[in-house]
Parts: sequence; structure tokens; C-alpha cells
Amino acid sequence: MKFTDGYWQLRPGVTALSPRSIAEIVVEEGRRLVAHTPTRVIEHRGDTLNCPQLTISIDSPADGVIGVTIEHWDQPEVGPRFALAGAAPEVTVTEAEGSVSLTSGTLTATLGRDVPWDLSFDGASGHLTSSTGRAPSALTTPDGSFVREQLAISPGEHLFGLGERFGPLVKNGQSVEIWNADGGTSSEQAYKNVPFYLSDRGYGVFVDTPDHVSYELASEFASRAQFSVPGHRLRYLVIDGPTPADVLRRYTALTGRPARVPAWSYGLWLSTSFTTDYDEDTVNSFIDGMAERDLPMSVFHFDCFWMRAFHWTDLIWDPATFPDPEGMLARLHERGLKVSAWINPYIARRSVLYAEGKDLGYLVKRPDGSVWQWDMWQAGMALVDFTNPDATAWFVEKLRGLLRQGVDALKTDFGERIPTDVVWHDGSDPQRMHNYYAHLYNKAVFDLLVEERGEGDAVVFARSATAGGQQFPVHWGGDCESTFSAMSESLRGGLSLAASGFGFWSHDIGGFEGTPDPGVFKRWLAFGLLSSHSRLHGSSSYRVPWAFDDEAVDVARQFIRLKMRLMPYLGQLGEVAHTEGLPVMRPLFLEFPEDPGAAMVDLQYMLGDQLLVSPIFSDDGRVTYYVPAGRWTNVLDGAVVEGPGWRTEAHGFDSLPLLARPGAVIPWGAVADRPDYDWAEGVELTAYGFEPGMSRVVEIPRPDGSVSRFEVAADGGGEVSARLLDGSAPVEAWTLTVR
Repeated sequence: MKFTDGYWQLRPGVTALSPRSIAEIVVEEGRRLVAHTPTRVIEHRGDTLNCPQLTISIDSPADGVIGVTIEHWDQPEVGPRFALAGAAPEVTVTEAEGSVSLTSGTLTATLGRDVPWDLSFDGASGHLTSSTGRAPSALTTPDGSFVREQLAISPGEHLFGLGERFGPLVKNGQSVEIWNADGGTSSEQAYKNVPFYLSDRGYGVFVDTPDHVSYELASEFASRAQFSVPGHRLRYLVIDGPTPADVLRRYTALTGRPARVPAWSYGLWLSTSFTTDYDEDTVNSFIDGMAERDLPMSVFHFDCFWMRAFHWTDLIWDPATFPDPEGMLARLHERGLKVSAWINPYIARRSVLYAEGKDLGYLVKRPDGSVWQWDMWQAGMALVDFTNPDATAWFVEKLRGLLRQGVDALKTDFGERIPTDVVWHDGSDPQRMHNYYAHLYNKAVFDLLVEERGEGDAVVFARSATAGGQQFPVHWGGDCESTFSAMSESLRGGLSLAASGFGFWSHDIGGFEGTPDPGVFKRWLAFGLLSSHSRLHGSSSYRVPWAFDDEAVDVARQFIRLKMRLMPYLGQLGEVAHTEGLPVMRPLFLEFPEDPGAAMVDLQYMLGDQLLVSPIFSDDGRVTYYVPAGRWTNVLDGAVVEGPGWRTEAHGFDSLPLLARPGAVIPWGAVADRPDYDWAEGVELTAYGFEPGMSRVVEIPRPDGSVSRFEVAADGGGEVSARLLDGSAPVEAWTLTVR
């Protein structure tokens, strides 16, 4: 939200209260600073009369993290609130003549005792950012009261994150609203809004509220990142690195790290698509067609119309098309497949759950006590109130029946269209609940899957989220068109989400809206099968490869098998996402924060820390991509590419730039037709671009929970060797290849 008219003036109807004096800085219990800041210059006692004051406190909720709270009036904070982890860290307060500082781990906040206001943050890598002058403010506007903060942006600094955003990856110059919406991938709206941005200077800033947060990132003041919230209180956390990856480690330690995902989930998911006609014969024809063409798949997904139209969500299979659901699901399991089914949290008027939920008081209500309804999506649609524990348990029990029929995973669609003119069971603020609802929805479903399937075997396919939602993987990119442009939008959204703490991500291969031409589909196959999770899904047309052309079948086969052989590597990345909070798919700046050429790159990515992937977004197969410093090796054809610099190439549909980083060791699995195998047995360790003195440890998770660890090293003469490290799970057969 913009409050100013240029640099000098406020917009009509806007008034601002900012620190103009510092009456006192109080040190509380040796670990918290509280600054009492009058909003006018105090020259004598009379100036204290009728003088508003901001109370600004500084504390530390975790090591290397400093929180700042700006308050105008002390008003009760109504939930919901983000659940942040972490124990109280050791804090040092240092008082000097002109300042007071608070240090937590590697991060220090220093507050000047005199005006103008000066709050500076210094981390392990040096000075990070600051709040100066009239940056912290309480504002009155024609739209209500707000509190804002502005943090300095250094020359050459780039900001990333704020959830899944489909525009440019670098957020400098953008106005961003943290407000979940069902806007597709071609607008400024987003399904997954996260009030956290990440700087390539090695720090992050998290606004600790699920409320509507407005950002102006070098878009109101060119040298400042501004954020504002409605009301009279704003709390934000500055998170130190020193690298962007370290910031994500700290941030996800606070907000939660992704659960482990099952090995089978990395395989190909094939969908019925949305509005297409399908029954069990159709499903079998797809599965038979995949098998006949040697196209391995792991999951079959039933989209919305597994239920009857106008009855969503009743969780009852449409008897006209699926008369024997238990038998059908059993038959799919006999073929070695897992089953996914679409759900959402909305209850249509004709659903059998509507009357039951209404009678029990489990549906969200209007202030007059009536059930909230509207006709978007489904006729007379109501909404499950997940703030009511009994309502959550009721809905979960309905889902449990679906799982016990044989469904293995649930696609938790929607969760963005959440009204604010309602009353929640627990008294939550409707404005704050709008974004947070997705968290409660996905948590309820994910917890059920853990209960029924066990930890490590639970997975959802979620569309909506906010901060902390990364704990419940997987998330997909929502509704995109079937074009090269939409393919690039989807990638930017996934990389932006990765910079916001989400470890696993997918998208609709071929696009959702419309039918892709064969070229788009084949290029999207390569991109989709080099993503953490891969799904063939559309709206009004099928996505089986032979619906496009014979070459699409060949391309699908090649990249499916490539991904299956990459499972030892992907499994290792999944474990890193779970234990450290680093995403499987990474924007280049996350791996190369000191490379100025990497900051603006948003049409390619790192698959983990060792593979560079550059999808192709053109009919003619030409691609221009950036290569960081060193001798990189294309793992598909062995070509060596020198960096740093930009490179332009042309590729057939069976190829794309897939480069191993200098000194990479990629463990290639021995199985190419399924993801859930013993990744270490028969593994081929391939060392790329090793130079004398290089070494790397490769950890490969095993099905029984053990880990096999290999060390690959080059001696002074460049001879490369490998050994299984002591204490590792034994491997009967493995090889080393040097390229």
C-alpha cells in the first residue's frame, strides 16, 4: 500500500506518526529493549501533552533472529497466529553512550539513543539493513489505521520470495499483496502468499502475522523495502545468514520444515484431467496405454468428477461412473499404482454433508448465525470451520473412510476463497483467517494421512498455503494456460516459492487451461520430469502423451526413465529439504549468491546443489541460459560448457541443458521404471569435472532408514577414486565413472 505522494508529501487523507524523540530506552530482564518514542520533538514538559507515542520493542525469539514490534495503541491481538518454534536464545545487551545493542548469535540490532530514529542490523557478513528516519510509522488513512516499516535496500541488492509469485523472480520494484486468491498464474494474485522476503545479501525479513500484508519493494521509496499491516501493531523478524541458504535454514527452523515424502511420490502422476469424460474403462485405457508404451507411472489421480456434479464435497463416488470403487481401487493397487483423489473444503448445498454439518454447527457462519453460502464453484457452497476441533474431527473422519476404501493421497484443492464477513468458532479475526485457513485445511488432511499411512508415507497435492505450509508437502502451481509463456510463469512461481521456504513443488505438465500444441507439451515434459514432483493434468483435454504425437511418447519415456535413475540424488535432496529446509528446486542465487550474473536469472534453476536445468520455452528449440563459473558437463551428451557467461544452444525435444556442476558427483540408480527401489544398490557414482584435491561425500538414503555414504576424491595427480565410508549401510554392487 502506498501512503505517500512522491517523496515529500503524504496522500490526501493520510496522516503519519513517526518517532521524533526517544523519551527512554528500557532494558527488560537483560534480554529485551523497549523504546518509548514520542511522535513530536519534546523540548519542554508541555510538549508531552496530547502527544501520541510509538512503543518499539526489540527481542530475539531464536538464535540469529531479532524481532521488532511497533505499536501505537496496545490492543488485544486476536488469532490466528503463526506457530513459531525455537527456544529462547542467549542474548547480550550492550549499552553505550550513544546507543544500545542487542545481540543474538551472529545478529546484532543497534538502536541509537537520539533522533533521527536509527535502528541498524549487522550480521555475520557485515551490515545488513536498517530502519531510519520516519520509517516506523502509525498511519491513519481513509481505509483505516495501519502500521508500516521501511528497511533499507543497498545498491545492487535483490529481494526474493513472498510466496508463489508468477512475475519476475526479483521483487525489487514490485508492489505485492499478501492475500490468497484464485487468480491463475497470469496475474499478480497468488495461491500461496508468504510474508517473508529473502535478500541475496544474506538476510531475510518475516512479517509475523497471517493478516493482509502490503509490500512496496523499492516501489514507493526506491531504496527501501516497505511493509504495512492494518491495525495498530506490526511485528517483524530479521533473520541472519550469512548466506541465503543459511537464512532459509533459520527461517524453516522457525516456521517448520517439510515432512519426508514417500519415494513413490517422485514417480509420474497421471490424472483423469478435470472436465473430461471418464469412468473405470477410461482409467484402465490410460494405464494400459502407458504400460504398452513402456511409460512408467506411479500414481493415478481422480479429479473432481469422481464425485457427482453439484454434490461436492460429499466424498461419495459417482455410482453412474464408478459403481464398484473399492474393487476398482484394489485393482489399481494390484497393478502397483498408488491412488490420489481430489477434495476441497467446500460443501455444496446438495452434498449429504451440508445438512449434517449445518445441524452440528460445523460450517462457517455469518454474524446473524446463518450458514455462510455463495454460488461460486458449487451451488449453495458452504465452508468447513477448521477452527472448531469437532468440525475438523468430523471432516477428517469422512476423509478417513475414503482412505480406507483405498485412496493413498489427497489433492487438497482450493482454500483461497475464504470470506471475511463471517464469524469463526474460536473467535478468530476473519481478516487474519483468510490466509491462515489454508494452513488449517492442509494440516488437518496431512495429519490424517500420517495417522493412516504413517510418517514418511503421507503426501498431499496442495494449491493454497501461507507461512508454515511447507510442512505439508507437496504443493503445485495452480491453473496455468497451455503455452510457453504460462510454462515460464509456472517456473517463476515455483522458484519464488522455493525462496519462501517450500521444499517440494510441482505443476501441471502441458498446462491446465486449453490443449497444448505438441511442441509445448514435449518441452513441458522435460521440465516437469526434472521437477521434484511430476504430474500430467489438464482441464478439458487429456494429457496422455500419445494424444499429441508419437514423439511425445518417446520424450516422455526418456525423461521418466531419466528421473527414475536420478532417484538416489533426488532422495538425498528430499532428505536435505526435510532436515535443513533447503528446496529441491533452487533459484540460481541461492547456490551462487556472490555471482552477480545469477541474481536476475528466473528461467532456469538448480536441481539441488549439483545440477543446472534450463527448460526450453521456444518452438525452434533455441535456449539462452546462464552458466556460473567453472567447467560444467552436460550429463545427456558429455559436452563441456565453460562459465561464467551466457550461452545459446538449439536442442531437439529429447534434450535440454542439464549440466553437472564442477566437482559434482551424481549417483545414478540401477532402476529406471519406478522410484521406490533401493537407491544405493547397484548405484553408479559419476564424478563430473573433478580437479586435483577435490572431494565430495555422497549420502544415499535407504528404504530401511539407513544411509550409505561414499567419499569421492581426486588426488594430487587428478586420479579419482571412491570408497564406502565406515559406518555406512553396506552396498553389494556399485561403480565409479569419471567424466
